[in-house]
Amino acid sequence: MALKIKDIQTPVANEMAEFEKRFRHSMKSNVMLLDKIMSYIVKRKGKQMRPMFVFLTASTVGQIQDSTYRGASLIELLHTATLVHDDVVDESTYRRGFFSVNALWKNKIAVLVGDFLLSRGMLLSIDNGDFDLLKIVSEAIREMSEGEILQMEKAKKLDITEEIYYEVIRQKTASLITSCCKVGAASTGADADTVKAMGEFGEKVGMAFQIKDDLFDYGTQEIGKPLGIDIREKKMTLPLIYALTQSSWSEKRRIINIIKKHNENTKKVNEVIQFVIQKGGLEYAEGVMNRFHQEAVEILHTFPESAARQSLEQLVQFTIERSK
Repeated sequence: MALKIKDIQTPVANEMAEFEKRFRHSMKSNVMLLDKIMSYIVKRKGKQMRPMFVFLTASTVGQIQDSTYRGASLIELLHTATLVHDDVVDESTYRRGFFSVNALWKNKIAVLVGDFLLSRGMLLSIDNGDFDLLKIVSEAIREMSEGEILQMEKAKKLDITEEIYYEVIRQKTASLITSCCKVGAASTGADADTVKAMGEFGEKVGMAFQIKDDLFDYGTQEIGKPLGIDIREKKMTLPLIYALTQSSWSEKRRIINIIKKHNENTKKVNEVIQFVIQKGGLEYAEGVMNRFHQEAVEILHTFPESAARQSLEQLVQFTIERSK
């Protein structure tokens, strides 16, 4: 039976409901337009997986505290800021089926909204002396920015190796889930070893999560992002990187040429997708994803058994079984 987020959330359902209230409050502003935009952002939020990682991790290693709520809010504020800024950079008009902030209120306002969210997050931590939590999340934001720029740099030459790919997704995606788990543990007053172990757990989950995302590009599920979107954007993901390593020099040159020069041509993009499938790129990527998943579970099992730990394990399972 497919896992449902609502069921996974059960051990921390009350805390998540309380978090909702506190998070809305942390986004309040005296400026009417800003308040309107904040309400819009809150309304279109997704599955709330980041706060769930924070609360379930905290509950697995200790007791949920006031600082746990602030840590979860800090991650949401800073992450939402990066998403608002990303939409400006990418000139995106939609996010999760809703209009993006920049599409509705133009770029200048969107950039300032992102700045406002960043400052709210930082002040929430500074005012409460949560410097350890602020340090964890600030490091993640730095890593995410570096990962994005590294990926852009490599997209120009299309010379990305498997090692560089892992570094890109570790920074771009895994660093955020790492910070959720570290913040959850640190907010309970856990020792440095526990925080480190939970960070490593989060990193493995993040790696598996991103590889699952990359597999959607090849239509491995009924629902997902539009087929071939990574190829159209010249993003080299694991299935393609592996397929190229299994090819002759002339095959490699032909595929790279399509990605560089014919990436808007649907027929050509489908040719690349078929090439990756034939070369076993999907099976290879799935194998790597399952390995990261297994390593994450092994780390988790070093902590005492509890309802929160079981839910955390189910949340990891959900990330690799999801259909979108």
